[in-house]
Amino acid sequence: MHADDQVGEGVSADLARFLRSTGDNRPVNIVPAVCGRCGGRVFSVLVDDVEGAAERVCARCGGRAFIADSEEFWDDADPGEAGCPCGSEEFETAVAFSLADDGSVRWVTVGLRCQTDGAVGVYADWKIDYGPTDHLFGRV
Repeated sequence: MHADDQVGEGVSADLARFLRSTGDNRPVNIVPAVCGRCGGRVFSVLVDDVEGAAERVCARCGGRAFIADSEEFWDDADPGEAGCPCGSEEFETAVAFSLADDGSVRWVTVGLRCQTDGAVGVYADWKIDYGPTDHLFGRV
């Protein structure tokens, strides 16, 4: 872990550790996905790693939300449903925002932890090359 890393409440230790290990040596802010409608924390996730876009769907209530700036690129995306090798499609979801020296977001990494077998992985990541970026932290 980097001394300046921040991990949001409710992110499992396995997922936080994994997300931290995938980045460079920049500090990260790891934010858990929480459904704005029902507070659920288990999701199916649609991803397009080519366009850099992801959308989550709450397993409890069906509420949908784009992750980070994904909505801006969704019309050009060809998303597929994330799936674990075990066959499950329900995940704890968190985003690691890799930060530049000035605190702005430079990279978005979507990490998932399978609810069936606990396997963790990165299912999409993309570079952010604009500013300001503070609004991205609230879009997980």
